[in-house]
This record gives sequence, structure tokens and C-alpha cells, in this order.
Amino acid sequence: MTDSNVRAEAMPDNPSEHYRLKPPLTNPRRYYLIKLRELVQYAKTTFIDPLTKAGQIKLADFGCGTKPYVSLFPANQVQYIGIDLDWNPHADVYIGSDSRIDMADNQVDVVLSTQVLEHVEDPEGYLKEACRILKPGGLLLLTTHGYWMYHPDPTDFWRWTSAGLQKIVARNGFEIVAFRGIIGRSAMGLQLFQDGFLFKIPRWLWPPFVLVMQASISLFDKTTSQQTKDKDACTFLVVGRKL
Repeated sequence: MTDSNVRAEAMPDNPSEHYRLKPPLTNPRRYYLIKLRELVQYAKTTFIDPLTKAGQIKLADFGCGTKPYVSLFPANQVQYIGIDLDWNPHADVYIGSDSRIDMADNQVDVVLSTQVLEHVEDPEGYLKEACRILKPGGLLLLTTHGYWMYHPDPTDFWRWTSAGLQKIVARNGFEIVAFRGIIGRSAMGLQLFQDGFLFKIPRWLWPPFVLVMQASISLFDKTTSQQTKDKDACTFLVVGRKL
């Protein structure tokens, strides 16, 4: 790992203060980040907490970045393993140049993947690797975009419909056990309007504009049922069990 390739983004001294967990009021992604945190918490409460009753489990955060959700998982219950490319100093295990994780088969109980799949050039290869390192019957908890603006980090390749995402996960070694969407069409339309307009106004107007827009997005999102969001949404959670 060379100095020029080290990930610039730093982890906060207190992981519970990560901006993805506590976004500032004027963050233009505030409502989305809150709903994403709630989605991860739902996945933890529903699928991970029951596993920890039998003892500590191993969880691999595949594409961990700065490990934004590590503080949600108590260390005495979850051994949290960050997996990423070799330029990320926050990772515990690295992905080789052949896209293979430096880990043996059948090692972890849970693979967590939050907003990574859309950035992966070969999503089917990524899912196969997640399946490989999972123990038999292990769980994949994956979130990725339905709608969102182009956001390379460093690349951005894919968006999914609800049916398409379930199909690609199912054909790579998983049984779908749960599926859930956040932020419906009308709210997401406002988010895209905000993002399209934000850079056209003076910087000093950003805070009040973002406050109004984020409040409007929250209000409009309340008009969309969960059943509708599960079919058509900004972001989806898919839970798959290794076959």
C-alpha cells in the first residue's frame, strides 16, 4: 500500500460520531443517511441480534470504507472484520488484485455490505466472494441504490430495480429471506431536485436551502407506504441466506 493510494477519508476518534450515524442538520444527505442508519439497525435487530444469543459471531464488512456502522455492533457480541482494497488503511483484511478476499472459505457468520455494490465493476464476482467466505447458512445483509445521482467512489456502475437486485443476489448462491426499501419516488424526486439545483446557488444559501429541502423530503416520504417502497425506492436492503 503506497502513500499515494491511502484512503484520505479519516475515521472519527469516536466511531459513534461518524457522520453517517449523526449527519449534521445542513448535510444535503441528512434524511437519506438517517433512513439508511435505521435500515442497518433494522437488519441488526432482526437478523444479527438473534445469532449473538448463542455467542460471539464473525461479521465481515465487505467494502468497509471507514467502517461507519462498527459502533452499532458490541465487540463482545460481534467480531467486526473490515474488508477492502489494499489502499484502505482502515481495513483488517484486503482484497487481492485478482478480486479475491484474503480469507479462507466458510469463515464468517454475516457479510455486511452497505452502498458498495453499485461501485463494483463485477457485481456477480463480488456476490460470489461474499458467498464463499460465509459459513453454510450464513447471512448476507446488503444495501444498494435503486435511484441515486452519479457518485464515483472511485467508480459508479450500477442501479437496480427491486426485481433485478433480488435476481442477481439469488443467482449467486443465496436464498432471499427479506427485502426492504427506503425513500419513495416523490421524496427521491425532491432529493434529486435538491442535488441538481444545489451547485447553481451561492454557497451561503446552501444551509437554508438544504434545511427546507430535507424537511420537505421527510414530509413527502411519509406519504408513501412501505409496501410501495419495497418495490420502488432510493435504496434497498436485501437479506440473503447462503444455500
